Amino acid sequence: MKQIVAGIIAHVDAGKTTLSEALLYRSGTLRQLGRVDNGDAFLDTDTLEKQRGITIFSHQANLQYNDINLTLLDTPGHVDFATQTEQVLSVLDYAILVVSATDGVQGYTRTLWRLLDRYHVPTMLFVNKMDAPGTDGEQLLKQIQQTLSPGCVAFNTLGATTACDSQPILSAATVEEIAMQNDEVLADYLETGALSDETVRQMIQRREVFPCYFGAALKLDGVDALMAGLDYWTKPQSTSTDFGARVFKITHDDQGERLTWVRMTGGELHPKDIVLDDQKVNQLRIYNGTKYATTPVLTAGAVGTITGLTGTRPGQGLGSAASGLSPAMQPVLTYALDSQAEELHACLTALRQLEDEDPQLHVTWSEPLQELRVQVMGTIQLEVLQQILQDRFQLTVKFGTGSILYQETITQAVEGVGHFEPLRHYAEVHLLLTPAPRGSGLQFTTDCSLEVLGRNWQHQVVSNLQAKTQVGVLIGAPLTDVKVTLVSGRASNVHSVGGDFREATWRALRQGLMMLKQRGDCQLLEPWYRFRLEVGQEQVGRAMTDIQRMNGQFDAPVANTSVATDGTDLTTITGTAPVAAMQDYSQTVRAYTHGQGQLECIVDGYRPCHNEMAVVAKAEYVPTADLENTPDSVFCAHGAGYPVAWDQVPEMAHVPYVYSDTELAHFKAPSK
Repeated sequence: MKQIVAGIIAHVDAGKTTLSEALLYRSGTLRQLGRVDNGDAFLDTDTLEKQRGITIFSHQANLQYNDINLTLLDTPGHVDFATQTEQVLSVLDYAILVVSATDGVQGYTRTLWRLLDRYHVPTMLFVNKMDAPGTDGEQLLKQIQQTLSPGCVAFNTLGATTACDSQPILSAATVEEIAMQNDEVLADYLETGALSDETVRQMIQRREVFPCYFGAALKLDGVDALMAGLDYWTKPQSTSTDFGARVFKITHDDQGERLTWVRMTGGELHPKDIVLDDQKVNQLRIYNGTKYATTPVLTAGAVGTITGLTGTRPGQGLGSAASGLSPAMQPVLTYALDSQAEELHACLTALRQLEDEDPQLHVTWSEPLQELRVQVMGTIQLEVLQQILQDRFQLTVKFGTGSILYQETITQAVEGVGHFEPLRHYAEVHLLLTPAPRGSGLQFTTDCSLEVLGRNWQHQVVSNLQAKTQVGVLIGAPLTDVKVTLVSGRASNVHSVGGDFREATWRALRQGLMMLKQRGDCQLLEPWYRFRLEVGQEQVGRAMTDIQRMNGQFDAPVANTSVATDGTDLTTITGTAPVAAMQDYSQTVRAYTHGQGQLECIVDGYRPCHNEMAVVAKAEYVPTADLENTPDSVFCAHGAGYPVAWDQVPEMAHVPYVYSDTELAHFKAPSK
């Protein structure tokens, strides 16, 4: 029996948990169907999930069907919990993307599609709620093909039944459409007139073809066809004999036991095995909903939890498994905690545990301000966080007004120099800073001869660049979209130690940034939303005026085919706008549309800040006063070290500059 791990993902309210329930019911795992709105769904078991009627945490369920042993991972659908969904993607064999027939492809659906592509997850689609009046399967399929991929092909039609023990049969038109997704396959198909099932499986696994199923999960329509498709068209991933596992989630059970959730990529795992430094596995569990069974072994392909480990984190590879990608979904809002009558230490301890489970919270403590801050995706996540602190830790807290998480980058190249030479210490580092493509983050590399600087020292430089969050010089926000290259330096055979290169490296980076700031070549970035706004036709003018006032951009308004609950004709406006301007706009929309309007916002990455001068002035950041990130250097004379201001370092550097100003001018910022 083949082992397949499949994740069910979707935009909120698409019917994802209802589909999970239907799959479990049709496989015989559940004797009766639960419902999200009744609070008895098998996978939405948390009190908060029942209260809100949405999935907040990812859950696991197991079922068997014909020749497939299927592990289902149900994921949150609300954009505020996208980090939880992304954690799961790295361990999936396949994904089931649920699209609501009444809503079509939403903005967050497209975001999920990009994430699936990033993690190379083969995907099947289930178009749900096809029983709703006015739905048109052909039009929905056309929209899916245009907005997601032309490889989305209908493998069933509404009302078509697939017996549980039958082999799915594809129509001639479907076979031809599949063949058209690959030129070599098409040529072979035109020559032979046939397309093997194994070829289809390979095309699905390569993400060339995405089987689409149409149905209504609540009424079990189309569910059997989807199950038969999962059974027949999937291929298990290859595994190795050496132990390997990838961590995708950290939780704590009701007794406070820390659980490391893993997908086995190879070999076996047993209790008492050492998997991380000197840490041993205490217990192995396999969860099914809220219940679990202990097991003496986890084998390749299985999903299970480990107790006894303290140093694990989502995305981490254990044994022979490589670590996963850095998360693409990043919070854009930060909030200060108002502890009310609670002790700050108790709040910090609780938040550190929650950060252990969701590293994207980025809990920070400011000693000078005596302030705790957390980073979140949106206000719904903040409300849930507040409730979790109350329910799990008995802490009554509030949060202050949210502020934007800005980033900084550069628009021109520069060679920065850092020199660190107190008595009996020595290091000089030259770093080339060049603009990198938007969204690429920080990249660190070397282009320095070993004759100039030894391998060990070069390794020290790169390691120190990676050792902390590097910040810009405009407001002290994290630096991003910059390629940092070690191009030269000098060490002393007598006096240099590793710490000297740490100091010289950090100072070189900051010195280069200060030079760019002086020239006006530093840039502040802010997060932008991609929004979808529904308002009545008579309110379109007001909405467009608001968007322009918020420095947003929008496409031409489109009249909806549906109407509001009060009979008002609705119009949809889509576009982009700064998070800083639009984050509280949903309340305004509800007010002027009398509750009939709706605003959906998805973070669409970072762009140049629309009011940079105002933000910089308000921050009052003095980079030379940031002693943990100083741009100044230390030189030595007459047996003593002395400080040298950043703008005087170039004329005092011991190593000649590698690049002239003319050469640096050739490094242009890449097109955005």
